[in-house]
Amino acid sequence: MMDKPMLPTLSAEPPKGKEWQYEVKYDGFRAFLIFRNGEVQLISRNGKDLSFQFPELIEGLSVVPEADFVLDGEIVILNTPYQGDFEQLQKRGRLKNKDRIIQASKKRPASYMAFDMVTQETQDITNFSYLNRKKELKKVVKDLNHPSLHYVTSYSDWKTVRQLVFEHLGEGVVAKRKSSNYAFNKRSSNWLKIKIWRTVSGFLTQYNPDNDYFKAEIYNEEQRIGLGRVKHGLESEQFQTLIKFFKEKGQNWKIEPGICVDINCLNAQDEELREPVFKDFRFDLSAEDCTRRKCRWDLALFPKEVDFTHTDKTLWPIGVLKEDYLIYLRHIAPHMLRFFSSKKVTVIRYPDGITKQSFFQKHKPDYAPDYIEGWDEEDGEMALRADSLNSLLWLGNQGALEFHLPFQRALSSYPDEIVFDLDPPSREKFQIAVLAAKLLKHLLDRLEVYSFVKTSGNKGLQIHIPVEEGKISYEETRNFTEKLAMLLVKEKPELFTIERLKKKRGDRLYIDYVQHAEGKTIIAPYSARATEEASVATPLFWGELNDSLTPYSYTIENVLHRVQTLGCPFASYDEVREKQPIDTIKNL
Repeated sequence: MMDKPMLPTLSAEPPKGKEWQYEVKYDGFRAFLIFRNGEVQLISRNGKDLSFQFPELIEGLSVVPEADFVLDGEIVILNTPYQGDFEQLQKRGRLKNKDRIIQASKKRPASYMAFDMVTQETQDITNFSYLNRKKELKKVVKDLNHPSLHYVTSYSDWKTVRQLVFEHLGEGVVAKRKSSNYAFNKRSSNWLKIKIWRTVSGFLTQYNPDNDYFKAEIYNEEQRIGLGRVKHGLESEQFQTLIKFFKEKGQNWKIEPGICVDINCLNAQDEELREPVFKDFRFDLSAEDCTRRKCRWDLALFPKEVDFTHTDKTLWPIGVLKEDYLIYLRHIAPHMLRFFSSKKVTVIRYPDGITKQSFFQKHKPDYAPDYIEGWDEEDGEMALRADSLNSLLWLGNQGALEFHLPFQRALSSYPDEIVFDLDPPSREKFQIAVLAAKLLKHLLDRLEVYSFVKTSGNKGLQIHIPVEEGKISYEETRNFTEKLAMLLVKEKPELFTIERLKKKRGDRLYIDYVQHAEGKTIIAPYSARATEEASVATPLFWGELNDSLTPYSYTIENVLHRVQTLGCPFASYDEVREKQPIDTIKNL
């Protein structure tokens, strides 16, 4: 039987000193990835063979017969490069049927995040220092070149990696001593794990003397619902005080709502807390303050730097409050912010909701806090930017419901993406946009051009083609988009047009290639729209273009669940830039 992996010790604070490095702690299944005599195995920390469960991690890892590596890492299903989805991984882990496992592996593939190596070419390297093992590991991962095998980066700065994990709502950080050896079967103080806790509030209602767990509940409107159970973290005196209170004030170890507490956890779902630890009593709260709404807000892990106001204000008449919108922004930020990187942004603000006055904003206002940055412009103004979590949330609090982005970065006159805007005459004619997108996809595939599709969030679809900045000019992209648009019009003149005047389009879909130009903008992926349904400009998988798709299929209320369940269809957006056949696009 194989040795068990080295384990980190839980620490409330990060260690100080230059002898430490830091890694993202992924929320997944710990496992060894073993290469022996041309065969590959995944073995869990408890010795269970997981190879059958995760075939996508095994297939394609062809190595020479004499190769012998043992990697240590985490099996994860990634929502973002720094956030694992433990719930989705658990579902994968429960599958037993081979066909269902293969289907799941294609729909939402797992990844192996390699953070250490203990054997190299039959040589035990556990006596190597952490830094030397990482160096050898990086070479192996690069040589294997497998799409599901990733090297976990090591950082020298605690604040950098902590901020990454915080922004991506990750599990935590592991601090590792640079000089440390690898120790099997041991929980070591040379590795320290620092959790990024969510703190939720509830009231205690029940004690189980058989296992020492306390049950916490919250209110959902006027109904009491379970929050979860907790036992760890209580000091001896606190524990004895609670037991005494339950005996004196309760009946059969049950009491009425009254004792409010804060509990650290990683998540709270389906009346269960993930890794709960008692934090403190909350004598300033009443049981009525401990609500499902408060719990949702606390789980979102908002940055302390941003002040939020009037969160009970209705922004969409269907009942979407500013609080709901801010929670949406906080959770979608890891997927959304990468499209804002180094770009100016134009927002449309609706301070009092979509039924009241709105206005465009392109410049940083004088009253913005210091953490809101901008881009200097020739007229002395500062162009607005929203490429940080704090700035995105601050703008959201200001009623910025729509975020529009240019096609180039702030300091460049070259596009870094090409976009077709498919604009049907009405929502009822949305399926014409679906047909146009499919036809464009067919043409782009023949040209071997990587493309992505999203709803506009209003009535049409948009096709995005990422390109490397500086490799192609707007004039060249205009030639490309015009020719493809003309091909579609020639194919279906009764359905498509490039006529700019609405009165001359009739019932035809407008293929807007003129919009792709310097200074023009397009709605950002995952931006909300000021529509009655609170719809979202939603990235799609190409296979989702079907008869059931509508312009308002995806809204603030369901997009988060969609991304958590299916992943982001634009996940590889930046990866394919350098793969685009630029010469083909230029010379079409």
